[in-house]
Parts: sequence; structure tokens; C-alpha cells
Amino acid sequence: MMNIESRPPFPPFTLDTATQKVRMAEDAWNTRDPERVALAYTIDSRWRNRVEFTQTRAEIVALLTRKWSREIEYRLIKELWAFTENRIAVRFAYEWRDDAGTWFRSYGNENWAFDAQGLMAHRHASINDRPIQASERLFHWPLGRRPDDHPGLSALGL
Repeated sequence: MMNIESRPPFPPFTLDTATQKVRMAEDAWNTRDPERVALAYTIDSRWRNRVEFTQTRAEIVALLTRKWSREIEYRLIKELWAFTENRIAVRFAYEWRDDAGTWFRSYGNENWAFDAQGLMAHRHASINDRPIQASERLFHWPLGRRPDDHPGLSALGL
């Protein structure tokens, strides 16, 4: 039985376990459930997300709650970039619209560091937003988990 304070797969990572960890993170973020997402992070996880810095799960929940109240119809794809024993680098893109109906594609990179229990202790994200036309959208699955047959970032040429 998994301890609530652990999140397999655990470091040291292999190509397979790092890839699995990235997909698990993508799936969790696509739920847009701040409480669920925050459970993958240590109690004192440190984040840099755009201009915000957090140091606790409660702050992560607050940040994600604000984020997903503003980023409507959020759909995310993450892709493994590199990994070492307890660190993973990813690139990602997500699409969303604001309450005025303007669509955006946000691009970024994240650097993650994990503790021995597989919880993320550090997350550093750099993100850029680009307005797009609705006709330029590429992420068309129903809200929630990206289907396994939906192309990833490299296949989409992003």
C-alpha cells in the first residue's frame, strides 16, 4: 500500500520511470484539481512559477486555484527533456482561454527535484504565453486526461 507521503516511481530514475513520472504529472495537472496535484509535492516544496514563489502545499493549492480560475479549458502536454538520479527536466505546452474568449498556447520548461519518497521538493518553471486563434488549437481531447493516442509535443512539431 502506498504511503500518502510517497509517490512512486522513486529515484533514482531510469528512462522508463522518468517518462512515467512526467506522464503522471501531466495527468494530475489535467484534472485541474489543486488539492490532488499538491499531494505530489513535499509539505515544504519550493516553487518558482512565473513571478510567484511558494514554500508549502497550501501555497501551491492557492496558486493552482487562482491559475485554473483564470485559465479556462486548460489542456496540457508535458514531455521528458532530461533526467538524472533524482531530477527531471520537462518541456510543456498547454492551451487555455480567458474569460473574454481569447485562446492562448503557453510554452515552458520545468526543472524538478525529488526526495527519496518520490515527492517533488523543488519545481522551477519558466512559462511564455502566446495568443492563438481558436482555429490554431491543437489540443482537442475532452477535458481531463490526454488520450494515449493523442500526439505528444514532438509529434505535433511544438
